[in-house]
Amino acid sequence: MTDRAFDFLHINERESKPRDQGITEMRGPYYDPMGPRELKDILETMGEYVDIYKFSGGSFALMPEDVVEELISICHDHDVEVSTGGYIENVLLRDNDKVERYIEEAGNLGFDIVEISSGFIAIDVDDMVGLTELVQEHGLKAKPEINVQFGAGGASSVEELESEAAIDPASAIREAERHLEAGAYKIMVESEGITERVREWRTDVAFEIANEVGIENCVFEAADPPVFEWYIKNFGPDVNLFVDNSQIVELECMRSGLWGKKTSWGRVVSYKGE
Repeated sequence: MTDRAFDFLHINERESKPRDQGITEMRGPYYDPMGPRELKDILETMGEYVDIYKFSGGSFALMPEDVVEELISICHDHDVEVSTGGYIENVLLRDNDKVERYIEEAGNLGFDIVEISSGFIAIDVDDMVGLTELVQEHGLKAKPEINVQFGAGGASSVEELESEAAIDPASAIREAERHLEAGAYKIMVESEGITERVREWRTDVAFEIANEVGIENCVFEAADPPVFEWYIKNFGPDVNLFVDNSQIVELECMRSGLWGKKTSWGRVVSYKGE
């Protein structure tokens, strides 16, 4: 950004958009509504640092169609791509014969990315990879999600998730590799079972996924500031992260080295060379 306030003060250099690393995916309507005015406020002030806007929980299906189109248009005006979120698993379960129509409608409304999730359903990997291919056939970017916890992606309690079987990270990694081979844009790494709804963080799983799938191919869900601080401290400021819209300023302050917490303040740096 060439016209930022106090541009004589140092911040870590960031790739300009469209960027392939240091991606910030922002949650849209889910915990509370988000209309055009709020979205404009966010993107007029912080749009340079937001790459993807994600509808969550099928929230778009509750809104007037013209409002959904307006929100998407506002994002595009600020070079922000728009994702459906992981609602496709609900379509698979309740409207199985309308999956392709769902993808077509996403394209018609202006969505750029279709997230392909299966946190609550049991489905073959072949079928999931087939969805990645189908999304791309319709000219959209496929963003499959991998999980290490069955039941991930909702508001389940720790106790509810503990009653379900955990998923072998090696299995999730193999699925991610198949999606990438099929041309997937990025892999969404669900936080449940790693840093969310667990009694102790399974950071070994995050490292295993990053090392095997490739950190550049992953977008890690970071549900709370201590989580995205951990990812930045361990993977650097250019790690791809998904956060709530209420957290994008704090996240970017940390990425840029502008501010931080006790364990990260003054320690986050970048070097882009000549």
